[in-house]
This record gives sequence, structure tokens and C-alpha cells, in this order.
Amino acid sequence: MSLTVTPLSPALGAQISGVDISREITTEQRDAIEQALLKHQVLFFRDQPINPEQQARFAARFGDLHIHPIYPNVPETPQVLVLDTAVTDVRDNAVWHTDVTFLPTPALGAVLSAKQLPAYGGDTLWASGIAAFEALSAPLREMLDGLTATHDFTKSFPLERFGTTPEDLARWEATRRNNPPLSHPVVRTHPVSGRKALFVNEGFTTRINELSELESDALLRLLFAHATRPEFSIRWRWQENDVAFWDNRVTQHFAVDDYRPNRRVMHRATILGDAPF
Repeated sequence: MSLTVTPLSPALGAQISGVDISREITTEQRDAIEQALLKHQVLFFRDQPINPEQQARFAARFGDLHIHPIYPNVPETPQVLVLDTAVTDVRDNAVWHTDVTFLPTPALGAVLSAKQLPAYGGDTLWASGIAAFEALSAPLREMLDGLTATHDFTKSFPLERFGTTPEDLARWEATRRNNPPLSHPVVRTHPVSGRKALFVNEGFTTRINELSELESDALLRLLFAHATRPEFSIRWRWQENDVAFWDNRVTQHFAVDDYRPNRRVMHRATILGDAPF
């Protein structure tokens, strides 16, 4: 089958056709998908009815998989977490964020599969950190390059929402102990393409370390707003069995929480990455 890449916007996004990811993909298909991911940062596959085992197998072609410390997972395939609004409070996804930047080696990417959707609503947006960085003025780019920022697990997973039962509290406390606040560069260099991208996000970034608290708050507000401008982003309207695959190293995303009390069920396989530099 011939793989086709259809770009969706200038900043990021492409739709992929001509491949069945429920089956074992060939080395040539894997390499073509990886090249498309490097270029377009988020890829969309329509009509891919995959089960958790198939999803994990596809994601694992691109790296080792992460098991999330908080979200529930598929018992038979723990590398696939479940985002089900009937079971879990997923409000932390309704903020611009880059996945698991509270880890020393945040995710390379993630593969998200739509299992159950509301009749309308529940879209997801992605934004390009590369496009956002390149649109900044030269003096601001120069100032930011070399700064570091603190990322904290508790900003998106506060105790009052994720420690409400003894079991949840024990899980939250263990995750907190295992994931203390840590620092990453404010501007990240992509380890493959070499392109630079903003690497701060509202979900987990709490402080620019080299600045005063007042300066840090003001600059982070500017960067959060700038990074998610419409010209750097794309909005995807899900259909059942859609699959999205994004480069978590240079993007952030926002799951629109506009469909309650309807139910939305998504499965995600997260691919581990490397230490940002």
C-alpha cells in the first residue's frame, strides 16, 4: 500500500492514508511515518479500528512505552491508558500542556485512539512550539535560549482532585515522591531535526528559574499566550476510530471539555523520549 501524506496547515498537522496500523507495519512504512512526524509534528489517521494490543504494538515501533502513574489503564495492556469521562476527572487535559514534562525524559510522542465520542464537541487542538519560537523577535529568542524552567506534576494533578480516596491518595503520594519538581530548558532543541522549540506549558511549568517570581510570572503568561496563537495551531474534529500521533517534544495540546454530560473515551499509548537539551 502507498502511504499518502496530506498537509493540513502551514504550522503543523497532516493526514496519513494508505496504511493499516492494526497490522504490523513494515520498516519502510515506519520510516515514512517517522519522517512525516518530524515534518508535520502531528499526524492523523482516519478509520483505524485498533484494539489496545495493536495500538501498543504500533506505538512501540517508535520507542519504549510509558505506564502512567495516575490514570487508569487497560488491564491486559497497561501501556495503554484510558481517558474515560465516566470514570476519571480529565479536566487537566482541558489546558494547554505537553505530556509528562514532569519526567526527566518526557515523552517522545503519543498515539491517541478515539473509542467513544459525543455527537459533537470534544475536539483536540495541537500547537507547534517550533512555529511559536521562530515567530518571536530575535532579542527574545536570544534571551530565552539558555534559560531553564521548573515543571511540577502537582500543577495538573492537584491533591484535592487526585487524592480523594485512600487508594488514590497512596498513588498520588507515591507519584509525588517519585517525581519531584525538576528543570528543563525553556527552549528545547529537537534531538533529530535540530530545530528549536518553546518547551514551557501551562499544564506543568511553574517557574523560570533564573528570573524573579514577578518576572517569571509575566514572561510565562506571555509565552503561554503566544505559543497557542491560532496561526501556530490546528483543531481536529474526531470521528470514531480516528488515531492521532504527535511529536510531544515540540508540540502541546488541549482537549476541549465542552461535551458534558456526554461521555468521551480515548485510549493513549505514550512513547518515552530523552532528556531535553
